Amino acid sequence: MYMRVNRYNELLNLVKSLEKDFDKFYEKNNHAAGTRLRHAMQDVKDLAQEVRVSIQETKKYFNDLEKAQKAKSK
Repeated sequence: MYMRVNRYNELLNLVKSLEKDFDKFYEKNNHAAGTRLRHAMQDVKDLAQEVRVSIQETKKYFNDLEKAQKAKSK
């Protein structure tokens, strides 16, 4: 549970931190802000991938646990 909340907050904070650079790039045509955005979006992508892997591992764990409980009850 802790992993889920921690990663969610990390992802949320990362996305929220990009607002000023989005405004600078799209509203003021600030190219340096665009570069920062591209780098930050890669960080978002990497973090999202970590979350996806964690979700898959957790699903597998619960499926294995369920199978073990069913086998034990037979």
